[in-house]
Formats: sequence, C-alpha cells, structure tokens
Amino acid sequence: MQPDLLPGASAASVLLHLHHHSPLVHCMTNDVVQTFTANVLLALGAAPAMVIEAEEAAQFSPLAGALLINIGTLTSERQGAMLAAIQAANQAGTPWVLDPVAVGGLAFRTRFAHEVIALKPAAIRGNASEILALAGEQAGGRGVDSTDDALSALPAAQKLARQTGAVVAVTGETDYVTDGERIIAVSGGGVLMTRVVGTGCALSAVVAACCALPGSMLENVASACRFMSLAGEQAIAVSRGPGSFTPAFLDALYQLNAEVLA
Repeated sequence: MQPDLLPGASAASVLLHLHHHSPLVHCMTNDVVQTFTANVLLALGAAPAMVIEAEEAAQFSPLAGALLINIGTLTSERQGAMLAAIQAANQAGTPWVLDPVAVGGLAFRTRFAHEVIALKPAAIRGNASEILALAGEQAGGRGVDSTDDALSALPAAQKLARQTGAVVAVTGETDYVTDGERIIAVSGGGVLMTRVVGTGCALSAVVAACCALPGSMLENVASACRFMSLAGEQAIAVSRGPGSFTPAFLDALYQLNAEVLA
C-alpha cells in the first residue's frame, strides 16, 4: 500500500487542539532524557510530570491525559511501577504509549516490552530495529541506534499494529505511521537531530500528548512526528552544531503555528 502524506490542515488542527487542551503527560521515561523531554512538551504547550514511584504512579496515571512508558533505563523496581501505572491507566481509559528503547538487543527489556504490548498501548513509537524486534522479526540495532531502515520495517509496523490495536510509528529519515491498514509518511528533520540525546524519546512524549487529543489517533500520531521534524529542519537551518541545535529546536517548537503547518 502506498503511504499517504499528512495533510497540512490536519497537523494544524492537531496543534490547535494541543495548545487548547494542554494535556498533562505522565512521563515514565529514562534518566538520560527527562529534562529535555519536559522542555519539549512545555515548548509545545503540553504539561509534563515525571512520577516514577510505584504507589504514586498508579495513583497519578488516571489523572493524566496520557502516559508514556519509555524503557531506556529500565530496572526491576521501575518495571513494577510501570506495570502499576499501565494497569491504572487502562482502568481509567487513559491512553498510553510505549517507547521500546533497545528492544531486541537486551533480554530483560525485550521480555518486558512483549509483556506490556498485550496491555493495549494506544501507540508504539520506535526506530526500525526496535519495531522489527518487537514484531518478532530479525533486527539489527546497536544499543539505542537502529541499523535498519524505516521503510524496511514498515511491514513489521503494520503487523504490530494489527496484533496490538496500536498506532505504530517507525521513525528514521522518513517516519511511517500506521494503524495496520492506512500508512502516513512524514518527512523532514535531519542528521543533526541524531547528534543530541533525546529527540526520539521526546518525540514519544509528544506522541503521548497527541494521543490525549480528540480526533483520529493515526493523524494525531503522525502530526506529532511532523511537529518534531519541522522544528528540527528549522533549528538545523540556524545551528552550527549540537550545542546550538538544542536551544534552537526548543525555540522552533515554541514558535510552531497552525499557519506554517497548513
């Protein structure tokens, strides 16, 4: 099936909803990216909260608009807290998003990721190697980095979407977002986005924020990808390297508007 392009009007509408609703995103994310993730959400008009204690996580996730589960620095204790948060979110009808960082390369997190996809995430966002591994296909990967191409992982993403009922975003030079049937391709960004820590993890948080919004889940997730890729392009254009990219990227996210997206 030929991928569709995301209509600019759809992305513009999602951004307006994001600014209007300012969803609270419960981020159970990895230790490396917490500050950057929070700043990205704030720049786009969402509200981040990092609550990781098991008792509090179960209490908090039903109060949030969406829950992010990022397993980048997974521990046994954090695994229990994440399961408690997911179960409470499901009981409350709160959508949750899985970022399966480095799945396939390490056994502990791979087992956990396969366990939680049975608990019905609203969306899954990963690189090509992670999505291939999560779908049970042969995958490469080097730590958190993909050695596979996003397009080559698209059939696995469709398979995973059909198996789980989630919208699956496989990200790379071009992002592909699918519900198992329809596919939306989102281009943009640039290689400098891979030279700073946290752009992919922050994207997963933006996906979670957009899952909290009304409308098409598929187009909401694709719009999250578009926000990040467009802001990345704009930041790269005025940056000299990774050090100047990060503040320029946050500024570009803050200055995104519906007219530019449309």
